[in-house]
Amino acid sequence: MRENILSGKKEKLHYYVCPTRDKMGKLSAEIAAKKINENINRKGNARIIFASAPSQNEFLHYLTKDKSIDWSRVVGFHMDEYIGLPKESNQWFRIYLEENLINKTDIKKFHFMDGMEDWKTMKEKYEGLLNEAPIDIVCLGIGENGHIAFNDPPVADFNDPELIKKVELDIYSRQQQVNDGCFGDLSQVPTHALTLTIPALTSASTLVCTVPGPTKKSAVYKVLNDTISTACPATVLRKHEDAYLILDKDAYGGNKYVHNDNSRD
Repeated sequence: MRENILSGKKEKLHYYVCPTRDKMGKLSAEIAAKKINENINRKGNARIIFASAPSQNEFLHYLTKDKSIDWSRVVGFHMDEYIGLPKESNQWFRIYLEENLINKTDIKKFHFMDGMEDWKTMKEKYEGLLNEAPIDIVCLGIGENGHIAFNDPPVADFNDPELIKKVELDIYSRQQQVNDGCFGDLSQVPTHALTLTIPALTSASTLVCTVPGPTKKSAVYKVLNDTISTACPATVLRKHEDAYLILDKDAYGGNKYVHNDNSRD
């Protein structure tokens, strides 16, 4: 048992509560690195989908420093992207991934969504890349409204027939981008985006979900306590065979949320 980390299990979902955001990032990276190396050792490569958000900063910091990972055997994928930002904008998720992952590793290849490309062309191309082989790992977060990727409650579908779709962003999802410091005010946040669907995400063998901060407390409570439904899309994590939710104490919200047979210090 890791020191000073609360752990538990809600249905199939393993969760860990770390005393600090830094330790959360370190533990998430440790879990992800283990899974990456298992896939590389077993089949020679790992195909991974990555989220783009400040919540992933500590996780990516430690993951890119892990010397055990042979990044030349890793193929990465983009989870979601805005539509309609100016070409020169530094708020594209692509830029976040370049700065926090790609430029810090010798990753073999990274496939990006393009929020400016013709939709039909981009969709066909990206789905083809996703379908080349199974996805091994998804490294994700949870939104303040419980979304995963940009599958906000109004558009989330656990049985979505698509792998990637265009969506209108929920007002709470757009406000989160302001709360995260990514935009100055709500009027600057795009109203539409591209996202991988929930089935595309949950088809992966492993899900590593990293969630820090007090603004996520309500969503985390729902994930661990509410009925599994698209009212809080991230509740679907509890149905996955190999999913890990790593939190800091602010996101978890304290011992009042300890609720099951496996929670322990």
